[in-house]
Amino acid sequence: MNCVDCADIDPIEDEGELKLRPYSAPLAAAVRSAGYEVFGTSRTCIIPYRSKEDLLELLGMLGVLEEQLQLPLSLCIKGRGARISLERWLTLDQLKVRFSSESLVSIIMSHDFCSHMQPIVNFSEEIIGFEMLLRPLPQGNHFQPYELFEIARRTGFHSFLDRAARISAIETSTRMLPKGIKRFINFLPSSIYNPKYCLTHTFETIERLGQNPEDYVFEVVETEKINDMSHLRAIFAEYRQQGMLVALDDVGAGYSTIEVMSSLKPDYVKIDRDLISFCDQNKDKQAVLRDIISRAGDFGAKVLAEGIERREEFLFCRDLGMDLGQGYLFGKPEEKPPAHFGFSA
Repeated sequence: MNCVDCADIDPIEDEGELKLRPYSAPLAAAVRSAGYEVFGTSRTCIIPYRSKEDLLELLGMLGVLEEQLQLPLSLCIKGRGARISLERWLTLDQLKVRFSSESLVSIIMSHDFCSHMQPIVNFSEEIIGFEMLLRPLPQGNHFQPYELFEIARRTGFHSFLDRAARISAIETSTRMLPKGIKRFINFLPSSIYNPKYCLTHTFETIERLGQNPEDYVFEVVETEKINDMSHLRAIFAEYRQQGMLVALDDVGAGYSTIEVMSSLKPDYVKIDRDLISFCDQNKDKQAVLRDIISRAGDFGAKVLAEGIERREEFLFCRDLGMDLGQGYLFGKPEEKPPAHFGFSA
């Protein structure tokens, strides 16, 4: 089951055709006057190209025409040997970013990444789970995860990358972790248009690998402003209907406000690292933390302190009544679980 946003991405070939819409007679005439062949339908122009350099010149010319005609264009590139039957329509800006960031787009297209895991502990310092985090392959090209997701967003490939990252996390956790250990996996709400459809691959992977759904916690990443609360509630409901749990990341900072937390009522509340840093010495932070813990307790969520680096922070969070901790004090993201920790379900 595939939609165009999650389908594999064809490379841009040296020869093929550029489809253009909406069709207009002035647009077709302008393209022809620039020396290009144009085949038109009532809705679409089709312009053959014979090299990537030819395609780049064509895109530059179309950018000028788009501005002159005040006509936002959608474009679809089909190479002669294209494998994907679904048509992916993009804007000129998205195609320009794709050409200017070829190395990062290649990593996205080829799935040249893996999942590392960072321990999550209870306040007896027993590992109860791991957050699965996207990282470069050991011998692969280096990238910063935030940079890769930003390029995916700007090229229209964020749904493809988000799904691929989820599948990578599930497969890695299956190989590395025993059942009963929680696996926290990030997701972008904007990459999931229809929860019942877009999450099918995630649920099928968990079932195919014989995993327990209750071991999985899917968390909203902090980089996205939540504009459509009803849509996110629908995503949460779909995960929960499949027996999985949900988390809200970075509560207390950025877009994950305390009000959003109280409205969504996640199973896990992950408190932003900036609030945790030196919280044992800051009265203002302590007041916010107590408020979060109190409100989370109203709907039965477990509270997790992120970014713990000092034992004083750990002890303070424990005494305040939090449930779980995560941070460099317990371990950095690694390819394998740390051998010196014993597992506790």
